[in-house]
Amino acid sequence: MSLNLTGRHSGFSEAGLRRFRDVLARHVESGKIPGLVALVSRGDETHVETVGMMRHDGGAPMRRDTLFRMASTSKPVSIAGAMVLLDECRLRLDDSVEQWLPELADRQVLKRLDGPLDDTAPARRPITVRDVLTSTFGLGMDMTVLGTPIMNAVFEQGITPNLPEPMPEQDEWMRRLGTLPLMYQPGERWQYQISSDLVGVLVSRVTGQSFESFLRERIFEPLGMKDTGFHVPADQLDRLPPLYAPDPRTGEFQVWDEAATGRHSTPPAFQGGGGGLNSTADDYHAYFRMLLNHGMHEGKRILSRPAVELMTTNRLSPEQQAARHELAVNNVHVSFGQGQHGGWGFGMAVRTYRGDYAPIGQFGWDGGSGTSTYADPVNGITGILLTQVGASVPDPVHLMHDFWTTLYQAIDD
Repeated sequence: MSLNLTGRHSGFSEAGLRRFRDVLARHVESGKIPGLVALVSRGDETHVETVGMMRHDGGAPMRRDTLFRMASTSKPVSIAGAMVLLDECRLRLDDSVEQWLPELADRQVLKRLDGPLDDTAPARRPITVRDVLTSTFGLGMDMTVLGTPIMNAVFEQGITPNLPEPMPEQDEWMRRLGTLPLMYQPGERWQYQISSDLVGVLVSRVTGQSFESFLRERIFEPLGMKDTGFHVPADQLDRLPPLYAPDPRTGEFQVWDEAATGRHSTPPAFQGGGGGLNSTADDYHAYFRMLLNHGMHEGKRILSRPAVELMTTNRLSPEQQAARHELAVNNVHVSFGQGQHGGWGFGMAVRTYRGDYAPIGQFGWDGGSGTSTYADPVNGITGILLTQVGASVPDPVHLMHDFWTTLYQAIDD
């Protein structure tokens, strides 16, 4: 891309932006990252870098409008569907979810996390909307307890993404979810992933629409997010690179999901708010800028200011936060340092302590497909980093950390 490197850019320095570009290019030149699209904005200034290729063995160059599998960076966007319903009082935070999700009525809770699935006690109270939106309803992906009966059952039931078999349509998904006991009492502990997919089912059942059609009508179209959805239309598939999951031992590139024949080439049975979206740097920029702008986009209100504040500030109690913090800092060998923010709002991480270059209050999330999307209300910064390398190896996460470090070192005010 071309940059006008005369003077300062809304608080970014010339030398800092040059370093930013050089560090990104270094990752691609290493051979570990085939290509990337990086967008950063501050105030009215937006900078985009496109580096490298769509495929590791050549092919077309990366472009600003390249489509990416957003993976878990779907979470901060898909949650907006629920916020619309809160704004309209079609959902209330402390209502039981049973009227829409009867499969989750009368829950049983494991007495021991590693115990048999029938060694349970009744839930102390029903699951609420708040429990689902804060990822504390009692079930989730916990990579620290793999091999336990409950985690084995979660995988056997096929209710998480990225298994050999895609997830079933939402009513069957709910039926399977309803066969499992909870791992923790409702509201007790923050847990990853399953809540974010459950939000989509909740929105669909409250509205009587598919999750995607509601998101399109209320979020994507008003924001001009024309390239965002749960699959890529056939005539656009040339814009989607393959997704690589390199061999953890050798680093050899392996295609995990091909574009033309892969999981994102046709509409999925399950529209997964936890990881199913495809999008572009500019679409995600519009969304995160709307959050920075307290719910407004080009003079139109998309979400209320209080809805945005709820999403983007920490919602976890000290006890819930301790569990999330422990998961992050004691698993850096698994996460390569991802996830160390402290807090969680609705659908996204929120920084509650300063452990790196980003300030307290930064919000967003990362994706296992090599995506990283955050906004920072302290400095008015949005950053979107998109690659096609999955986190089976540390390389895409190292790139994410360097992206954020070099973005922040370029601030010059």
